[in-house]
Amino acid sequence: MNLLKNIQLKRPSIRKIIFWIAAIALSIGGYIFARNLVTCWAITPLPGQPPAYCGTIASGPSGPDVTVGQGTPSSGPQDLPPPVVIPESNLPPAWDGASRITVLIIGLDARDTDTSAPRSDTMILLTIDPLTKTAGMLSIPRDMWVNIPGFGYSRINTAYSSGEGNKLPGGGPELARKTVEQFIGVPIQYYAQIDFNTFVQFINRIGKIEVYNDEELRLDPIGPGLDKIRLTCCGLRTLNGETALAYARYRKGDEGDFGRARRQQKVIIGIRNKVLDPANFPTLISQADEFYNEFSSGIRTNMPLDTAIRLAVLAKDIPIASIKEGHIDTTMIVFDKVILGGQDASVLKPLTDKIRVLRDEIFTTGGATSPYAAGGDATALMQADGARVRMLNGTYSANLDVNTGNFFIQQGMAVTEAGAADRVYDRTVVVLYSPKLYTLRYLQAVFGLSSSSQILIKPDPAATVDVEVRLGNDWANSNPMP
Repeated sequence: MNLLKNIQLKRPSIRKIIFWIAAIALSIGGYIFARNLVTCWAITPLPGQPPAYCGTIASGPSGPDVTVGQGTPSSGPQDLPPPVVIPESNLPPAWDGASRITVLIIGLDARDTDTSAPRSDTMILLTIDPLTKTAGMLSIPRDMWVNIPGFGYSRINTAYSSGEGNKLPGGGPELARKTVEQFIGVPIQYYAQIDFNTFVQFINRIGKIEVYNDEELRLDPIGPGLDKIRLTCCGLRTLNGETALAYARYRKGDEGDFGRARRQQKVIIGIRNKVLDPANFPTLISQADEFYNEFSSGIRTNMPLDTAIRLAVLAKDIPIASIKEGHIDTTMIVFDKVILGGQDASVLKPLTDKIRVLRDEIFTTGGATSPYAAGGDATALMQADGARVRMLNGTYSANLDVNTGNFFIQQGMAVTEAGAADRVYDRTVVVLYSPKLYTLRYLQAVFGLSSSSQILIKPDPAATVDVEVRLGNDWANSNPMP
């Protein structure tokens, strides 16, 4: 994990691979941080009766104590301007880091040479709620009869080909996103399209995955010279890329596409377990350049890099029990026949009321993050975040860490440590060890963090704090301390 700790946002190749890993992590439903395991700290807003010494922080064995209530000189940090709500221009693009976020995963068979605008083969909605530490997957059958914006009613898998073939802005993925958003009735911020070649190559690259199979199946992998594969029941089965793709696409049997949806979600969980395994994750990071060069052409997404990096960090520790799995099944549709392209076509017409019940089970409808952007006062949200903060002095201004720590304590922040930084910093840097994103937003406003190099994401469950602030000369110069 030391390798992971050294990753910084300003290193392009690492950011690119983490972006890719985020896209895969999203597709495996795995997405968000485990619960805090801290029982007590010197200053903390956690529930329960705080200890008597909760008003002080220690700067280290040789440093001073910071005590709440004793005050500081009038020229000290209490004269600093109060925190303000972060201007929109200072926020990362599109995602505020605390709101529910939803991504449409589109599986595309790039080997389909019958048309220059192929139809999508797979559609799965992935949703992540950073505050409740939950995620969800909702599979949508490809024969669902829906209204495609600008094109009228058709099978949902034709939204992609309509967008591509008519060269609409954003192409097939964007029209597919708008179609699913309208059909399901929740905001969908992003899409991630992954072609099957990339899917196969990635699974082979990471060394196969495991899925729990509860059926007797005879799989027919795509490609010349590949014999059919018998998959026995029941237990964990190890699949390479070709077999995993055949398993995910299998639609024979009584359940048809509905059984196929279940298998696809099992594959997603299998990839999640493999990629995010602590024994594998550092190795994937160390092979950043190789992975990016090998797989970047097979993934198409509208997600900004900064958003993807933050999602990768959040997704790493989500427990399987907190991932809700949903499938539109035979109780939520009516089988019907229509004329499509001048020919008879079998379609699935939705029973919207029943699909909405399933949707509401996957997308929590109450609380600050569902499914719309969280809002509210930045200071109150920071206080509710309950982050433990370490304040380090990266300047030649004496006691800057202690005085600044006292200021933030007065604002309701749990500053638990103070001391000297490892070096002098020209600009203040904030390091995120765990996903305290409201605290990050608050500090971003107070310190005016405008560069991605000023926000470092270094997930570390063993860290004694959630956030570390390395005070720089920019802060010392704008707020002179005694």
